[in-house]
Amino acid sequence: MATEEVFTPKEYICHHLNHLQFNLHTFALVTPNDTPGNFWILNIDSIFFSIFLGCIFLTIFRVVAKSATSHIPNKLQTAVELIISFVDQNVRDIYHGKSKIIAPLSLTIFVWVFLMNLMDILPIDFLPYIGEHYLLDLPALRVVPSADVNITLSMSLGVFILILFYSIKIKGLNGFSKELILQPFKHPIFIPVNLLLESVSLLSKPISLGLRLFGNMYAGELIFILIAGLLPWWSQWLLNVPWSIFHILIISLQAFLFMILTIVYLSMASEQH
Repeated sequence: MATEEVFTPKEYICHHLNHLQFNLHTFALVTPNDTPGNFWILNIDSIFFSIFLGCIFLTIFRVVAKSATSHIPNKLQTAVELIISFVDQNVRDIYHGKSKIIAPLSLTIFVWVFLMNLMDILPIDFLPYIGEHYLLDLPALRVVPSADVNITLSMSLGVFILILFYSIKIKGLNGFSKELILQPFKHPIFIPVNLLLESVSLLSKPISLGLRLFGNMYAGELIFILIAGLLPWWSQWLLNVPWSIFHILIISLQAFLFMILTIVYLSMASEQH
């Protein structure tokens, strides 16, 4: 377990669901027993691992780009080229406009979300134990950024801003406004109904995008916690190994879905009606 004290299964699960939080109002770490209910609380573990994994992604791709060769590539270059080709093909199939941002954005989303999801494969007590006993005596630590709704909704908010940007850029403010008030019913009497329906449809895109990723990764993390909290250490592998193998599929699928839906939404925003 993450600490030397003996936990009941309920206490163990609750302990692993606590974030390492920082209160911007008091400039102090929030302990698991605190219930501040304050807006100015940061989940610094999610922020740290998100940035850290993003740096790993940029470093690997930069190193491969600098050392790329036209001769027989090494395994790392081959893997990176396969990922780029995979993402590029999906962008070409779905997005029919012209943009220099969509392909790099899609690649970044796919790899970054995949790396964040991949943290769920690590043993549930490994990094929290190191953080508590060998680093800074951290009271809590969660290492899967995509299991934090703040991270997933922040990413989907960025996609939503791009949806609005491309909608106004391609269609103009007047054209975008007409889409909101004249669809699906074109008669002026239905303007309030159209505005309500289109607003719900527009806002549901980032919300569903973020909550889908969060829900799947949170559930996967919770299952690992339940296995570790309810079974003795010597028998945990009987469930952990099969679930980890299956979870790799979920990790990849969720990264793919986040990328594909981003491309679809931006493609829809770029269409002229």
